[in-house]
Amino acid sequence: MAELTTTKLNAESHLLLDQPLLRMPHELSRRNQKNAQRYVENSTKDVLSSLTAAAKTASKTPTPDAALSSLDSIISKMQGLKRKLEHLHDEEMRIHKSNRARLRHLQDLYEVQSLVDVKYDEWSRTRLSRLLVDYLLREGYSESAAHLAASQGIQELVDVDAFVACHKIEKSLREERNTSLALNWCKENSKELKKQGSMLEFELRLQQYIELVRLGHQAGVGDVDTDMDGLNGVTLDGTSTRAGEEKLVEARAHAKKYLSASGDFALLGKAAGLLAYRPWDDVKPYSELYSDSRWTYLAHLFLTTHHTLYSLPPRPLLHIALSAGLSALKTPACHSAYTAPTTMPLTSSSHCITSTSVCPICSTELNELARNVPYAHHSKSLVESDPVVLPNGRVYGKERLRVFCNKVGVEPGWVRDPVEGLGGMKWGENEVRKVFIM
Repeated sequence: MAELTTTKLNAESHLLLDQPLLRMPHELSRRNQKNAQRYVENSTKDVLSSLTAAAKTASKTPTPDAALSSLDSIISKMQGLKRKLEHLHDEEMRIHKSNRARLRHLQDLYEVQSLVDVKYDEWSRTRLSRLLVDYLLREGYSESAAHLAASQGIQELVDVDAFVACHKIEKSLREERNTSLALNWCKENSKELKKQGSMLEFELRLQQYIELVRLGHQAGVGDVDTDMDGLNGVTLDGTSTRAGEEKLVEARAHAKKYLSASGDFALLGKAAGLLAYRPWDDVKPYSELYSDSRWTYLAHLFLTTHHTLYSLPPRPLLHIALSAGLSALKTPACHSAYTAPTTMPLTSSSHCITSTSVCPICSTELNELARNVPYAHHSKSLVESDPVVLPNGRVYGKERLRVFCNKVGVEPGWVRDPVEGLGGMKWGENEVRKVFIM
């Protein structure tokens, strides 16, 4: 482990992990503003047309009843707009309050000058709680995340409601196999998704088409009978056939309306082939489109699109923080096939070679997470100036090894491994090789 060479706090390096803390409220506020703008524009057009119609009605009829009725309708529409805007205003105030709390949280870091300051410990605990809440939300444990946020008093530093809404849509795709919630979400964020070139809405419309074709084929099949030779045959009922044809016609109309403009002719060709091949026909690539794994794919695609839209990293922030910490500890000896058993004692000269439960890299909980992270880069070498390697692969300083052998009474011309002690093997000095650090 590298020595601590400085205790000065670099706030900018800490904030690399905290960028989503401010990006999420910004995206929520932007969406809120777009919704308010859409409500106002739609209501303005509706009210202006209603006023024009009311003016024409009042000029043609001598009785004021019709005009008053039109004005009442307009007032009702404006009251509805007012309620919607009040709801959006309350949401905007909540977002601004959360944003101020997050800015204060980040400003507190700039007021800490040293890593050994007590204030830094408090700030780090708050961030750890945030990372744990983020992890629980991503894994679907919304209630546990909400309780943890409330117990730590960090409700304004986490986005529980946003993740709850996200997982509700994901669940509707993965478990309920319903595309309506996801399509509504796509409609609300249509401009942003179009800028990103997202294929989510097209894939959802394609799934709707697949389900219509599936229903068409299933509705066109009657009871299954067995003929005289014992072969299974299908008996078609007239009503079932008509229902199946209606579904297939509906599927073609759906494809013409939503899929034809995509420009992906290869995929459109596969979609058209579904009209000829039924769900139980084991013919690729049509069987893949009929497969239930499509719903899992759609759920994953929605999560990816949602996180990209709100500038959220695809992996939990806790994993990113752990990977950074593990990379600072990882050495080429980690995950080595030649590490020693975990029962051996940890010494100052063997901690990089011997696998031990004390080392986070070697722990069962973090071993796999650390497998793909890069090795630590140390600008200051801690290796002794005269390293030698024993036949068992362990490296020690030559002078340190000589002092140990003299202290334990090893015969002249022989050496022992300090880890194994007197109970281990001994080798001749001619078997010890010089190590050159590259």
